Amino acid sequence: MFKSIRKIISVLFASILLFSATTTNSFAIDKLHFVIGGGAGGGWDGTARGTGEALTKAGFLKSASFENMSGGGGGKALAFMINTKPENTVLVQSTPLVLRSITRHKGYVAGDGVLSYKDVLPIAGVIGDYGAIAVAKNSPYKNFKDVVDAYKKDPSSVKMAGGSVRGSMDHLIGALAFQVAGANPNDVIYVPYDAGGKALAGLLSGETQMISTGLGELMGARDQVRIIGITAPERVADAPDAPTLKEQGYDVQFVNWRGFFGPPGMSSSMKNEIAKMLGDVQKTPEWEAVRKRNAWVNIYNPGDKFVSFLEKQTVEMTALMKKLGVI
Repeated sequence: MFKSIRKIISVLFASILLFSATTTNSFAIDKLHFVIGGGAGGGWDGTARGTGEALTKAGFLKSASFENMSGGGGGKALAFMINTKPENTVLVQSTPLVLRSITRHKGYVAGDGVLSYKDVLPIAGVIGDYGAIAVAKNSPYKNFKDVVDAYKKDPSSVKMAGGSVRGSMDHLIGALAFQVAGANPNDVIYVPYDAGGKALAGLLSGETQMISTGLGELMGARDQVRIIGITAPERVADAPDAPTLKEQGYDVQFVNWRGFFGPPGMSSSMKNEIAKMLGDVQKTPEWEAVRKRNAWVNIYNPGDKFVSFLEKQTVEMTALMKKLGVI
């Protein structure tokens, strides 16, 4: 009897060792470094760290590291990727990567200094984040109409914070909302900060009266702010108390994509492996926890599909920026 028990224990122990060895070697990639073109608390920062968290917890990635590299509205990080071509490194980006080439934003490279998605290697679009307009919890403004009325009475009384430069996604979301409300978007006072964390601090300190940013960036601050309008077509299940601008009579709809890019020269095998990993992780509960926490929308566009999407958005955003008078 004891021999039988010892045999069973030996088999179980061997099985555990085999399972452990299999698990240890099951990582799609051992390590991945995430370069973030803005400061802490912004949309890029949250997307990179949230993605890295889900990938490691779900067992696709052995380790993830992160580096905030602020400057030039993301231009410094872009230049780093282009000039140094780091290994096992991806850059998180979003719609502003398309905007910077449209507005001829100066970057950190030789020549005319204009950088775009064509200067790096598109791997995959991963999530969408609706735009959001919010005020401090103790603000007298209860909805977007209150803000518009105050602005029309005295334009200098309403300053709008954003986590990036003028002409960025944060600026455009707020400007578009004001334009639909019948105001001149170019007259709105926009105060740029280095990423969403500092923009939120500016709002809460009273430096500004409202903030225009991504919904995901405000999800963790709902005890401090009142979201008075989001750019979704209907209310989002993960933030049911956040009213849409559309339901208030301002038909403003937009979703900002975020995705990952490799340095020029990254091997096709590495690019494809990362792209597959980014798609596979979206089927896991670890990813769903991160997604729900940030009220993101799953948008998976790998490889050539991602490039086609970027080309199409360049045309659409050029038309929008002309409409707003930004270009």
